[in-house]
Amino acid sequence: MTSQKAALSYLPKMIRILAKEVRQWKAPIVGTFAEGPHAAFKVLISTVLSLRTKDKTTEEASHRLFNLADTPQKMLTLSASRIERTIYPVGFYRTKAKNILKICALLIEKYLGKVPGDLEELLALPGVGRKTANLVVTVAYKKPGICVDTHVHRISNRWGLVKTKTPEETEMVLRKVLPEKYWIGYNDLLVCFGQNLCSPISPHCGRCKLSLFCPKISVKNFR
Repeated sequence: MTSQKAALSYLPKMIRILAKEVRQWKAPIVGTFAEGPHAAFKVLISTVLSLRTKDKTTEEASHRLFNLADTPQKMLTLSASRIERTIYPVGFYRTKAKNILKICALLIEKYLGKVPGDLEELLALPGVGRKTANLVVTVAYKKPGICVDTHVHRISNRWGLVKTKTPEETEMVLRKVLPEKYWIGYNDLLVCFGQNLCSPISPHCGRCKLSLFCPKISVKNFR
C-alpha cells in the first residue's frame, strides 16, 4: 500500500482522535471573529494581519483595530499611518495598512461593503492570497475550501497525504484526495496540532495519540 493510500485509510480515525485532542488547546485566533456583527469582514482583516505574524500579536492587533473600525466604511475614516500605529508590530505592518484601505475601498465600490464569499473574487483583493481567501470561505461562510498554511502543508506531507514542496501545491493535491467533509475543519485541526504537538523540528511523537498511524515522513528526530 502506498503512503498516500495508507494515510487516506487511517484519516477518518486520525481526524476523530484529533478533534478530541484539540479541545485542550487554544483555537486559532482568526476563528474567534467568525461570530457576531461584521464577522466576514473581521475574519478577512484579521487573516490579512496574521500573515507572517504570531497568533498573540495578531489577536492583540486585531482587537485594537476593530475597536477603532469594524466595517469598511469606518476603516476608510482612518489614515494609513493611524492603522500602522494600531496594528504594529504585525509583520509588514505598513504594507498591510495600505492593503486594508485598498480592500475596504473595493468592498464598498464593488460589493456594497460586503465581503464576497467567492474564492476568485476574494483573490482579486489587494494582499489576499489563497490562504486568506480559503480561510474567509471556510471560517466566515462555512463553505467548502481548503486553507493551507505552514502547519497544514508540513503535517499533510508528514502524514503522507501529499508529497509537495509548497502550500499551493498541497492545496491542489488535497482538493483531489481529501474527502470534502473534512475540508472546512481541516485547517483549524492541523494548526492547533502543529502549534502544540506536531512541531516542525523534533515533534512530540511520544505524547501524540496519532503516532501509531503516522508514518513520520521526513521526521529525523522526535520526542
